[in-house]
Amino acid sequence: MDLDAARAVVERFGVGGLGTAEERALTDDEAVELLACFGIAVTEFRLVRGVDAVEKAADELGYPIALKAVGDRWRHRTDLVGVRLDLGSAAAVRRAFADLEAVTGKDEFYVQRMSPKGVSCVLEVAEDPSFGSLLSFGISGMATQLLDDRAFRVVPLTREDAAALVRAPRAAPLLTGYRGSEPARLDALDDLCLRVGAMAEELPEVRSLALDPVLASAEGAFVTGARVVLGPPPTRDDQGPRRLR
Repeated sequence: MDLDAARAVVERFGVGGLGTAEERALTDDEAVELLACFGIAVTEFRLVRGVDAVEKAADELGYPIALKAVGDRWRHRTDLVGVRLDLGSAAAVRRAFADLEAVTGKDEFYVQRMSPKGVSCVLEVAEDPSFGSLLSFGISGMATQLLDDRAFRVVPLTREDAAALVRAPRAAPLLTGYRGSEPARLDALDDLCLRVGAMAEELPEVRSLALDPVLASAEGAFVTGARVVLGPPPTRDDQGPRRLR
C-alpha cells in the first residue's frame, strides 16, 4: 500500500480542481492507477475503436480475450448481451465485433484478457450519512439483486470483519463448493476486502467505488471492472463510534 502515491493521485485527479461541491468519476486509467496504490490489480484491458484496433489489442493482450461493450446498459446485463467471452482467434474476435456492433450501434469496445472462470461477485463502497463509509459484498446475478442479498460492514475492517463480510450473503455457499463445484479462494476475497476497506478509510475523497465483476475462483480473486468517483470528503458533526447492529 502506497499512501503517498494514492494521495498524489487524488490531488491530481480529484477534488483539488473541482471546486467545493463537485464529484467526478475517474477514467478507466485513473481508476486503475489509484487502485494499484493499494495493491488492487485490474485484469489488463484496452479501450479501442474499430475492428482493426480490436484485433490488434487482442494480439497484444494474448488470447483468449473478452470483448465488452462500453455502456453499463449493455455490459452489466445478466444475459451478457454486451459481452463476448473466450474469444480465441482473430476470426472469433471479428465475428464478436460484428455481433456487438449490431447490438449496440457502437464501434468502441473494451478488449480484456480472460481471467480464470469463477463466481462473479460485486464489492462496493458507498457513503452512509449515519455510519460513514460502508463496504458491501454480494454475488452477482438477478436473483441476488432482487433479494438485495448483500452484506455490509463499516470501515475500517479487521481481518475478521472481512472474512465475515464475504461469508455473510445467503448465496455465499456458491463460493465454497456448492453442489460439487470447485471452491473459491476465500482468503483472496478477504484480502481484497481489506484493501478496499483501507482505501475507503485512508481516502475520504473516494465517494463511491465498485469492483464489478470480481471473479472468485480457486486461483484467486480477479477484478475485471472498476468504477471510482472522487469528491469532497464528507463532514460529520458526531465523532462517536459507528456500528452496524
